[in-house]
Amino acid sequence: MEIVKIPHMEKEEYDALIRDGYISRIAFQGEKYPYIAPFMYVFDGNFLYFLSTKYGRKNDLFSKSPYVSVEVERYSMDMSCYNFVTMQGRLVQEEDAITKKKVRNMFIEMIRTHKLSNNVLGALGHNPADPVESIADEERSNIWKLTGVTDIVALKNL
Repeated sequence: MEIVKIPHMEKEEYDALIRDGYISRIAFQGEKYPYIAPFMYVFDGNFLYFLSTKYGRKNDLFSKSPYVSVEVERYSMDMSCYNFVTMQGRLVQEEDAITKKKVRNMFIEMIRTHKLSNNVLGALGHNPADPVESIADEERSNIWKLTGVTDIVALKNL
């Protein structure tokens, strides 16, 4: 019996997957085991940006080692269609005020475009009762950018 290999996606395909999505998983280097956490993201065509609350295990692990694996996936409920991309790279904290404002506004637009509940604000360090614009008005979260991507694996179903 022959093993069937899952086909690779071309760059245009995985860029579209990343551009269309907004949920990822980031694997941080833990003490003994990796630590995986879900993150919302935005993509500007070059970089993935993540908002991270300023507390929690992910911040401690980021401080120890910024090297991570990021995964974005899409699949149908019956798994007849699926694809994913994983990227290994380095997170850096964005410090440029203009870029931070731009990224925060991208998050506001992403939340509106996907008609996400205001409850998602709680995952970003904001009160769900606050308007979504509070993401740009108050810096309650860090902005991390994925850089130095050294390996991309992007696969799709047949």
